[in-house]
Amino acid sequence: MSEEFRIGSALVGSGHPVFVIAEISANHRQSLSIAKETIAAAADAGVDCVKFQTYTADSLTLDSDAPWFRIDEGTVWDGRTLHSIYSEGELPREWHAELFEYAHEHGLIAFSSPFDVSAVDFLDELGAPAFKIASFEIFDHQLIAAAASHGKPVLISTGVATQSDIAAALDVCRSVGNEAVALLKCTSAYPAPPEELNLRTIPDMADRFSCVVGYSDHTMGVSAPLGAVALGAKILERHITLDRGDAGLDSSFSTNPEEFARLVADIRELEISLGSVDYSLSHSSARNRRFGRSLFVVRDVSAGETVSLDNVRSIRPADGLHP
Repeated sequence: MSEEFRIGSALVGSGHPVFVIAEISANHRQSLSIAKETIAAAADAGVDCVKFQTYTADSLTLDSDAPWFRIDEGTVWDGRTLHSIYSEGELPREWHAELFEYAHEHGLIAFSSPFDVSAVDFLDELGAPAFKIASFEIFDHQLIAAAASHGKPVLISTGVATQSDIAAALDVCRSVGNEAVALLKCTSAYPAPPEELNLRTIPDMADRFSCVVGYSDHTMGVSAPLGAVALGAKILERHITLDRGDAGLDSSFSTNPEEFARLVADIRELEISLGSVDYSLSHSSARNRRFGRSLFVVRDVSAGETVSLDNVRSIRPADGLHP
C-alpha cells in the first residue's frame, strides 16, 4: 500500500498536513440551499474537503417493517425503519454536480461515499477524485472492487470491521491494482463513547497494514480527534451541521461550524507542535541557556583561602564556570 497519494490538489499521507474532511452526510435535510450553506460554512472553518453520501433507500435496503429492518439499538433513530431513514437522508443525484462545483468555488475538494456500483460509476463520471467506503460497506467486496478499479484513492472506514475484514478489503483493492488506499479508524456509535475508541490502534494499523491511516470521528469533544492526530492519523473526518439542534438525521452528533473552525485551528497548531524528533535546542531554548546554573564566588575570598560551599555556589545565571 502507498504511504502517500493525492486527492485532488492535496497530498495525503506521511509528511503532509492532516487532510480534514467535513462530512455533510444527511445534514443537508434534502434542501439544496442548506447543503450549499453547509459547504460555505465548512470552507470558512478551514477544512480541506467536503464529503457527501450517494445512495437511494432502495439500493440500501427493503421497504419493510419486519423486525430486522427496524432500528432498536439505543440510537437516535430508534423506532424507525431503515428504509424511512435512508429515504430521508438521500441526496438527489441531480444536485451532485452543482454541489461539487459549489465546493470547488469555495476552494474545497469534494467527493462522496458510493453505496452501490451505479453510484461509483456516477461519481466517477462527475470527476470525483476519490471514493469513501463507509464502515457498514466494508463487507461489500463488489462495491470496493468497483471503486478501486477506477484507480482513484479509496478511503475505507473500519467501524464494524475485524482485522480479517480489513485485510480482505485491502486485498480486494490490490487485486484490481490499486495501492492508494487509506484506512480510517472508526467506532460505529453515534455519538461514540471515549472508552470504546481505542485510538492506540492507529499507529498499529499503520504498521500492520503499511498504508495511510486516518480517523473518522463520532465523538462530541476535541480530545479524540486531537489524540488521533498526535498518534499519527493523516486524515480526519467529522460530521458537520449548521445547527446541532436542527432536524437533520445526523445533526445531534455533528459539529457546528464554530466548533469545526476551532478544531481545525487546534489541529494545525498541534501539527506545528509535534514537529519532528530533534534533540537540538530551539532558538528560544538556546538563548535561554544563560539562565541555567553556574559557579560564582559569592563573598570576598582571601588569597590562599580554600574554595568551599561557603564561598562558591551553583546559582543562576550560567555566565560562570559549569557546575
